[in-house]
Order: sequence, then structure tokens, then C-alpha cells
Amino acid sequence: MNRGAGIVAGMLMAVALAAGQGTPPGSGEAPKKTGNRRTPKPGVATPGVRREMSAITPEAVFPIEGTPDWQVLTEDALWVANGPKNTVHRLDPKTNTVVAAVAVGRRPCSGLTAGFGSIWSPSCGDKNVARIDVKTNQVVATVAVGPAQSEGGIAASPDAIWLVTDPKGVLSRIDPATNAVAAEVAVPANSAACVYGEGSIWVTTPEKNLLTRVDARTNQVTATIEVGPQPRFLTVGGGSVWTLNQGDGTVSRVEAASGKLIATIAVGVPGSGGEIAFGEGHVWATVFQIPLSEIDPETNQVVKQWFGAGGDSVRVGHGSVWLSNLREQNVWRFSPKQP
Repeated sequence: MNRGAGIVAGMLMAVALAAGQGTPPGSGEAPKKTGNRRTPKPGVATPGVRREMSAITPEAVFPIEGTPDWQVLTEDALWVANGPKNTVHRLDPKTNTVVAAVAVGRRPCSGLTAGFGSIWSPSCGDKNVARIDVKTNQVVATVAVGPAQSEGGIAASPDAIWLVTDPKGVLSRIDPATNAVAAEVAVPANSAACVYGEGSIWVTTPEKNLLTRVDARTNQVTATIEVGPQPRFLTVGGGSVWTLNQGDGTVSRVEAASGKLIATIAVGVPGSGGEIAFGEGHVWATVFQIPLSEIDPETNQVVKQWFGAGGDSVRVGHGSVWLSNLREQNVWRFSPKQP
């Protein structure tokens, strides 16, 4: 996710919330932009793969003034962080409306996760983690550690919350019973994001091209795997861990059981920002310029790739793809079965 300097959010688009009434990103008044011109991303050249964002008709568009960003899904909601507004928004999939904006710490960053009846939101401004009760939509506790990097990630295992909290290489295990750090695990310096899956916490270290596996029960590092250049964001699904590699725009696939790199997938999305998610049996990656790439785990190839305005964060659930369009100040909901 590209949330650094050089992004000035554009005007809030006039969008409808009803199914089928969304306005595609890039239509209407274009958002203002500053900073250096970005190098175009090549994508993949496979015939029949390329599509345009304007071809997608959203089921719903949720206007969120600011920079709608990190997402997490729960049984009855999608939650979206909004850094400039210091809020986390709750979206209702049944009514396709924004039903709450929860005030959290200054500049929520480094992901969202759900667990223990709560949403956990790291703060780059306050250097802590806010705990939101999903029943009351209120912050009920704060954890006195913050993210090591703004472009990272936070994870929930069956009995803990996990976050890289020190650039020297500290993965903190947070006890939801006490809202305090219960253990610290040494991981490579400058590690960034983490995710839980297959009984382990998986941690990326971009500058060393590494994926580290930590046993979520014993707090022990069990494997260190070399993947593609500059892996940052990652997801788990289909028995594998998938890293989005900012260095060359590939996705690395690591078999979770063996810890072996089993595929390197050309996606053509190099550069900063981006995110990746698993859902509906496929892998979904997002970056600016190419807001969505769909990867089939059966072939380890990109099968569809959409070009145009939009993108920043992606999740798949409630039968839909959810795409944060940071510059357009909205969130799209649409069917994963796009032609």
C-alpha cells in the first residue's frame, strides 16, 4: 500500500451505495497528485489477460473521505482504516452502508486484524495498538507497543495477536487477556509484515528477501526461506504462503508444510505499495496503476489483470472482492467472477 508522501487525496466522488450504481474509479473529477511521475508497471503480456477497471460494475461503492486503506473481514462486516481521519470504518455487507467510524490512535497504519471479539489497529502516531470491541464499535483497550514499520501487518492466531514492534528484529506476541506483550521473538532486522496460517506466524523481511516461519505455540523460529526480491505483504491460502515482492513485481509461493519455495509467479507489478489476499480459491494482488491481478493456484499464473485508476488494499469475503481505492476515497465491492 503506497501511503507515503506525494499522495494528496482527491475530491470525494459522488457515488451510490445501491448495487450496480457504483461509479468506476477515474471517472468524474480526477484526484490531485503531487510528487514524481511513477514508472508505469508492465503487468503481464499473456494474451486475453488484460482488462480495464472501467469494465467492472461494482455491486456497491462506499464513499470514505480521507484515505480508505487497510482492511479486515469479520462475520458481519468489513473494517477499513483511514489514516488522515484517525478512524476505522465499519461497512455492513447486508445493507452496503458505512455504519460506524471508530476513532482510534493517530495515523492508523500497518494493517488490521480481527480476533477475540475485537479489531486490532496499530497506530504510527501514538505507537500503540487500539482494540475495538466489535459489539460496541468502541476502543476498549490500547496495547503499549506500536508497529516497527508503517507498511507492515498485524496478525491474529488462536490465542494471541502478533506484530513486528522493533526494527532491530522483534516480533511481539500480545496476550488478549491482558492487552500486553507476553513474549518477544527474535526475527531478522527490519522485518515488516506478518500473517497467521497453517499453525505458524509468517514474517517478511524486504531488504533480505526473506520469509520467516515462527511456531505460534512455542514462539520458536522454525524456518527461514529465501523468496523474491523485497517481499513485504503476504497472505496464506491453498496450503501455501504467498509474498508480493516489490523488487521485481513477482509473487513467491511457499509450501506451508515444507517451507519450500515452489513457484515464482510473474505479475509485473514492481515498486512500492501493494497488497495481496487469498479468497474464492484464488490469489488477488493490488497496486496503483494495476488495481487487481487474479492468480490461479492451479496454474500459478495470472489469469486476469485490470489496469486503470484505483487500488491499494484488497480482501475477499462475503462472496465479494473488496478493493480500497485510496486516491478515489472509496471502497468497491464486486463479484469475484468478473468476465
